[in-house]
Amino acid sequence: MNVDLIFKIAAVGIIVAVLNQLLIRSGREEQALMTTLAGLIVVLLMMVPQIAALFDTIKDVFDL
Repeated sequence: MNVDLIFKIAAVGIIVAVLNQLLIRSGREEQALMTTLAGLIVVLLMMVPQIAALFDTIKDVFDL
């Protein structure tokens, strides 16, 4: 796993956390929830190639 990917995920998490708190304090709980879900989807999309590489490695190790 690349260290840059970890930093990108951490940056998305920090940005989402700050936006979430700002939106909750301003009384926009629904938008805060949508922001959190959008951040989760972005991180999952960032992880898809890594998961695919993991499965390819497992297939190569076990000769499947």
